[in-house]
Amino acid sequence: MAAPLELRCWGGGWGLPSVHPESLTVLAYAKFSGAPLTVNTISSSWKAPKGDIPVLISEDNVISQPAKILNFLRKQKYNADYELSAKQGADTLAYIALLEEKLLPALLHTFWIEAENYCSVTKPWFASRIAFPLSLYLPGKMSREALNRILLTKGGPPLYSLTEVEAQIYRDAKECLNLLSKRLGTSQFFFGDTPTTLDAFVFGFLAPVYKVCFPRVQLQEHLKQLPNLCRFCDDILTCYFRLSVSGHSPAGQDTADANLQKLTQLVNKESNLIEKMDDNLRKSPQHPPRKLTTLKLAAGGEESSPFNRLSP
Repeated sequence: MAAPLELRCWGGGWGLPSVHPESLTVLAYAKFSGAPLTVNTISSSWKAPKGDIPVLISEDNVISQPAKILNFLRKQKYNADYELSAKQGADTLAYIALLEEKLLPALLHTFWIEAENYCSVTKPWFASRIAFPLSLYLPGKMSREALNRILLTKGGPPLYSLTEVEAQIYRDAKECLNLLSKRLGTSQFFFGDTPTTLDAFVFGFLAPVYKVCFPRVQLQEHLKQLPNLCRFCDDILTCYFRLSVSGHSPAGQDTADANLQKLTQLVNKESNLIEKMDDNLRKSPQHPPRKLTTLKLAAGGEESSPFNRLSP
């Protein structure tokens, strides 16, 4: 009897089983290969997530990172690439490398660096799934990690200014989307009628851009000009996840959106309260400054774009 497989990942919203690209990639591959995963989504009742998410747990094995998780599932005989030729396998690796080099930086920027998107969508969504007070800290940490990842790969010469970096990553992302659209053509999936590893990665990267309602949507607007990629995402959601792909909110989504709005207001009130308390303590002559051993949360610093905090 096969060992039970448990996947710990970020949950869903906007008609997606997960809004987190890496989690969505693994969920899609499990559907394609028939892997019987027990899915546990991160919620505010959990302790703070440690290490990379998603994580696959099977007996004494704890595996993180999508590529490693997919390799483990293949060894367990859950192989979505069984019918691929050697050339198609090589093409899969090449296109996954293209996604990570060209599309991932723009995806990170859209979610975590673009100030309006981060403050109104990304931060409240992730904060709602992390217990207080870490909900005030971890989204900012994840934003800084996303910025560091972008600058590590895109911040060197000849792109000396942060404005140039931002412009370049979106040019690269749109070029990548055009190449994917041309490669998919009129086919249902990238290698015919059956989804494979490449389809899981493309779906994991594209579906959040396609479905999440951001105020700043330049990458989403370009994706929606490529109808075959949009149809590709809709088909997978309909056939493998049986989720609504219409423009209307699925059942219960209005309530979820209302709850998310309330949570956003609560987080902002808590942040303002902490800031006011800090100001009062600094101004009060009866309370001279003391060294504290507890973590000091600087809530006010996360509302602006991380680009504004760096010099070229």
